Amino acid sequence: MRSHRIALTFAAIMTAFAGASAQAATEIQFWHSMEGALGDRVNGLVEEFNKKNPDFVVKAVYKGNYGESMNAGIAAFRAGNAPDILQVFEVGTATMMYAKGAIKPVQQMSEEVGNPIDPKEFIGAVAGYYSSADGKLVSMPFNSSTVVFYYNKDAFKKAGLDADNPPKTWEELAAAGQKLKAAGQECGYTTSWPSWTQLETFSAWHNVPYATKDNGFGGLDARIAINTPLHVRHLENLAKLGKEGVFMYGGRGDEPNSLFISGKCAMITGSSGLRANIAKNAKFEFGTSTLPYYADVQGAPQNTIIGGASLWVFANKKPETYKGVTAFFKFLASPEIAARWHQQTGYVPVTKAAYELTKKDGFYDKNPGTEVGVKQLNVETTAQSRGLRLGFLPQIREIEDAEIERIVSGKVAPKDGAENIVKRGNELLEKFEKSVK
Repeated sequence: MRSHRIALTFAAIMTAFAGASAQAATEIQFWHSMEGALGDRVNGLVEEFNKKNPDFVVKAVYKGNYGESMNAGIAAFRAGNAPDILQVFEVGTATMMYAKGAIKPVQQMSEEVGNPIDPKEFIGAVAGYYSSADGKLVSMPFNSSTVVFYYNKDAFKKAGLDADNPPKTWEELAAAGQKLKAAGQECGYTTSWPSWTQLETFSAWHNVPYATKDNGFGGLDARIAINTPLHVRHLENLAKLGKEGVFMYGGRGDEPNSLFISGKCAMITGSSGLRANIAKNAKFEFGTSTLPYYADVQGAPQNTIIGGASLWVFANKKPETYKGVTAFFKFLASPEIAARWHQQTGYVPVTKAAYELTKKDGFYDKNPGTEVGVKQLNVETTAQSRGLRLGFLPQIREIEDAEIERIVSGKVAPKDGAENIVKRGNELLEKFEKSVK
């Protein structure tokens, strides 16, 4: 009986000790926008980190799509109960950067806790997008994508085109589109995310400014500059291809993806993250290649810019919290974890080590085309191709999409459409500049 009581007492002590240990772990709130299979991947990463780091407990919470989670995070900060980490899509970068007193820059945080995160470890275009003007990381790169070119190899063969030699220039794309149409293809080319692919990435790929002041990196007084002869020429080309039936406008965002996956359109420019969906649902052999460019433009092709999202840390947290957040970020950036995330999701590897490890493991040899997006990003960026740092960019994209729709449908001349984008977009930038001063 006495031994039984001793056993019970010992068990109670151990239970209390375990409870105390659990309470001692620093909790880290992580709000994100990854749902479905991607949400499962995030939960798996968090669980793995928590097992390896008993001093910290990361709690991942899905807070809706990118717009919803960003609004929720800002509202929570204003109410005094912000999460520790918030996933924000790339077009929200300027808004987060200029949220006075709300953000703890990632590199500064990691250096203060004695566990530095080095921006040189990341792919050039990725680090550049999420860094300040002096090259310091302000947010943590996580899920990054970029624009690539997909084509239907079966349709190419039917049209007498070389399925192993896709078009590299816009001139070659137009010629291929004509042959595809002649062979009975309903649509030669389409594009998803029109503003991202045809204006933002188009500018970087041709090494020309999308906006003044180094695309916004140089100051809040940056203004959109896509009414140049090159931009107007490209919009005229899209309108011309549309009239000829080579180009089919399929809508905004991801809406046009179905035109390619169904086999209706034989070529598409879209996110590198689209690959898994094509591989799963398309009933044809497809290829992945680099974006088309205008061969007579000096400096082209340069590099593409990123999409996706990064992780932001809120200010006014305890040192122990920042220590845990830094440890979590270092875990995510470790070669094995970053490589696995890249290979399983279709997002590009955000670190150079993850890219090298993936290459060493033979992943790109076994999965042809998966390296295209990385190669387009993994070059030294320029002031014109580093990325965009503009306020109200989601709203500006809405204006751009609407004008592109009017241009390809013949409702407005390309030059006038470009001028409309510049005028209305710059009104928003002026408003943003005043709001943060």
